[in-house]
Amino acid sequence: MKKQYFRNLWYLLSSNQRFILRRLYYYPIDVYDKFKGNRHRFVPPRGSIYTGSPANSDSYIKQGAHQLELLKSEINLMPSDSVLDIGCGIGRTAIALSEYLNTNAKYEGFDVVKKGVDWCNSKINKEYPNFNFTYIPLFNDLYNNSNLKAENFKFPYKQESFDKIFSFSVFTHMQIDEIQNYFKQIHQVLKSDGIACSTFFLYDDANEAYISKREGFNFPIQENGFKLMNSKVKSGNIAIHKDKLNAMLINENLMLVKIIDGFWKDKIRDSEKKEYQDIVVFKKTE
Repeated sequence: MKKQYFRNLWYLLSSNQRFILRRLYYYPIDVYDKFKGNRHRFVPPRGSIYTGSPANSDSYIKQGAHQLELLKSEINLMPSDSVLDIGCGIGRTAIALSEYLNTNAKYEGFDVVKKGVDWCNSKINKEYPNFNFTYIPLFNDLYNNSNLKAENFKFPYKQESFDKIFSFSVFTHMQIDEIQNYFKQIHQVLKSDGIACSTFFLYDDANEAYISKREGFNFPIQENGFKLMNSKVKSGNIAIHKDKLNAMLINENLMLVKIIDGFWKDKIRDSEKKEYQDIVVFKKTE
């Protein structure tokens, strides 16, 4: 209950207040890391990491390496692929990809947080010119107060540009109509033989009651085919029924390939599961 209480307090803050508070909270350890030389040229200070856990350099690099391994195993990511990183954040996955993708590959990433994109362009793009990061000022009540709406956003790339498209912990922080539009955009820019991979919080009839009331991390707000963690910050966290997700994919001429359940909703942690969130692999219909 305490975790849920503090999470609700966190959601009451504006996106700018959250960024400032995070910087202040981690400032002492960031100074210590710099003094001890515990920094990597591509890894930002902990207080600047606004997605996932604010890890030290070694842990941050390991997290990105883990995501790379997931992409290799689940969507057969190849060194020469053209890839789109939706919600590239502050470079967690891109750092790992910079050592895997070759010079014939193309990496494009976009994010709604300008400071993350600026960091990536000033660090990663400087050494890897085939890695491009784009700031898109879209409204998100967790990260950005812009007036531009994600449900109307068109991806700024040519049709059938990418072999592989992926996102980590992005659709968990978007509203349902925004996710629907992103599926439409993915269909536009994914090659006919391409494949996509994204993470979600998913549930079904068997575990819906449990995730609604489980201690510490739950989704009590019931909507039509999905559940919210907080009614005031709708992008805080969203969980989607598996049937609803499948219908959303079909609506955009996408086909569900497989779901790899994560361990976020396990009553007892299944050590065989690879990822905290649920992994969804999908492609264009034939």
